Amino acid sequence: MKKTFYSNGKLLLTAEYLVLDGAEALAIPSVYGQYLEVEEIPEKLLVWKSLDEGGKSWFEAKFIVGEERLLLESERTKFTDTLLEILVATKNLNPQFLSGNRGFRVITKLNFNRNWGLGTSSTLIANIAKWAEVDAFTLLHNSFGGSGYDIACALHNKPIIYSNATIQPIIKEVSVDWDFKDELFFVYLNRKQDSKKAISKYRLNAKKKEAAVPEVNTLTNAILKSTSLLEFETLLEAHEDLLSEVLGQPKVKDLHFPEYPGKIKSLGGWGGDFVLATRQEAEDYFRLKGLEIVIPFTTMLK
Repeated sequence: MKKTFYSNGKLLLTAEYLVLDGAEALAIPSVYGQYLEVEEIPEKLLVWKSLDEGGKSWFEAKFIVGEERLLLESERTKFTDTLLEILVATKNLNPQFLSGNRGFRVITKLNFNRNWGLGTSSTLIANIAKWAEVDAFTLLHNSFGGSGYDIACALHNKPIIYSNATIQPIIKEVSVDWDFKDELFFVYLNRKQDSKKAISKYRLNAKKKEAAVPEVNTLTNAILKSTSLLEFETLLEAHEDLLSEVLGQPKVKDLHFPEYPGKIKSLGGWGGDFVLATRQEAEDYFRLKGLEIVIPFTTMLK
């Protein structure tokens, strides 16, 4: 019998980086996500295939399933190492996972371009956690690490305020009832950001981050409660100013789009993936800049 699991992708609207240190972050589950299909097979093997949004295989691997461990039977790559790390962490949480006298054929399917940074890894971890019936946040902690906001988005179907300031993450579903949602756009900068490297750089170089946490908490809640586009834009600018100071990096608008009439805010790791842009001019402006992927906020929202 085939089992199918699905988890949502994610976008972090506020508190990028500082969410690692307990800041309250506004995040949205995206309409894009990842499926994981599992089917039992008689051989004691784990046969894995990952498909992109067009149905093309971009990763395949085969493992020998043992009671105590998994053995890679196919060629070793960075992707096999990553998958093995997640699977071993899962088996440590649930020793019954991948045990017994059977094996499995697994197919994962993305419905977004894996270069977009919408959560290829977090949706995979969340799906494996569902399959193995383990806690997804613990699995993240024991494998990839990170704040966990992306796992929360994978498991929720509404926008959330997220904080890991306590042992158990604090997750509150919220509504983004802005009257100006049709003035908001997500723009893909056509540069993939390496989340692990971005986090490591933040850990080493961030300044005054402890003092910035309460400031960004105030901004997160004010942004959520914005009643006009002008107020929203003012708060986005304040958020960008704060993070620019903490990170010691220039703002993306100053660096690449200084003449744009609206506001532009980095999302997640600065320097890549998506940004949030305000104003209807976004679609024409960014496409003239050669950035073809401009997605309305309401289209992206789960």
